[in-house]
Amino acid sequence: MKAPIRVAVTGGAGQIGYSLLYRLVNGEAFGPDQPVILQLLEVPQALDALRGTVMEMEDCAYPLLAGVSVSEDPTVAFKDANWAVLVGGKPRGKGMERADVIRDNAPIFVAQGRAINDKAASNIRVLVVANPCNTNALIAHKSAPDVPADRWMAMTRLDENRARFQLAQKAGVPVTAVTHLAVWGNHSPTMYPDFEHTQINGKPALSVVTDRAWFEGDFLKTIQQRGKAVIDLRGKSSAASAANAVINHLQAMNTPTPAGDWFSAAILSDGNPYGVPEQLIYSFPMRVLSDGRCVRVDGVELSDYARSRLLITTNELIEERDAVTDLLKQTS
Repeated sequence: MKAPIRVAVTGGAGQIGYSLLYRLVNGEAFGPDQPVILQLLEVPQALDALRGTVMEMEDCAYPLLAGVSVSEDPTVAFKDANWAVLVGGKPRGKGMERADVIRDNAPIFVAQGRAINDKAASNIRVLVVANPCNTNALIAHKSAPDVPADRWMAMTRLDENRARFQLAQKAGVPVTAVTHLAVWGNHSPTMYPDFEHTQINGKPALSVVTDRAWFEGDFLKTIQQRGKAVIDLRGKSSAASAANAVINHLQAMNTPTPAGDWFSAAILSDGNPYGVPEQLIYSFPMRVLSDGRCVRVDGVELSDYARSRLLITTNELIEERDAVTDLLKQTS
C-alpha cells in the first residue's frame, strides 16, 4: 500500500461536498491502492453538519480512508496538503450582479491562497470549483506567490461532460464515443464547447451530425445555460454532477491522456498561441503526458467562428479580473 496523500477540501458540508467526499476515498480519484487523508475546511456554522458527514464516512469503513480532520482554520486544513479542492464559496444572492459575487468571494480566496502558500506541501495542486471559479482561482493564485503557476486550475470538466452527453445523445452513440471535446474560456454562459474539433467514433462530429445550425444554436445554448436550467427545475445548483466532474478531473490528472486526445481545464494564460491575454485563468484543451506533466495542447487550428466565441469569453474574464484589480495588486 502506498503512503497516504493529503487532500484538503473546502465547503465539505455543502451539497457538492456531500456528493464528493465519499468518492475521494473509494479509489475512484487517485487509484485503488492510494490511501487518502482528508482535511476538511468549513465555516463555523456548518461544522456540526460536516462532522455528521464524517461520521457517515467512518461508518462506510473505506479501506483507503487513512484519516480525516475538520477545521474552520485554513492554516490547519491546508497543512501539508498534496491536493486542495476549493468547493466552498459565497453563493450569488437575489439581485446580485456577477461582479458583486466576485468581490464577496475575493477575501475567501485571498485567505485560502495565503494558507496554501504557507502551509501546503511542496507538490500541492489546486482545483477551484466554487464559482466564479476562473477568477476565484486567479485570486487564490495571486495570493500564493511561492506556489508555481502551473499548480492552479479551475474546473471546466462539468461543461465538457454536459457537452459530451448532449452530443452523444444527438448522435445516438455512447458517451465514450465522443472525444477531443475541449471547452474554452470561462466557466460561465460565455464558454465555448469546441464542436469543430470534437470526434465521434474517430470521425469529425460535424461529419456525423451534419446540422451545423444545431451546433451553433441548440447545442451551444443548452451547454451554456445548463447550470441555470438545473437551478430553475431543481431549485438548487448542480451538486452530484459537479462532484462527478471533480472526480473526472482528478482521474484525468492522474492518468496519461490517450494518444491524440485531450480534456478541459482552466489554467493561467501565459504566452499561449491562441491570442488569449496573459494573467487570465482560461480553459484550454489539456493533456497529461506519460511522465505525469500536464500541458496545454497548442496545435489546435481555430476557425474564425471559434475565434469569435473565444473573444466573447475572453472579454468576460477580463471584466472579472478588472473587478478585483485592486485586490490583485494587494496580493502581488
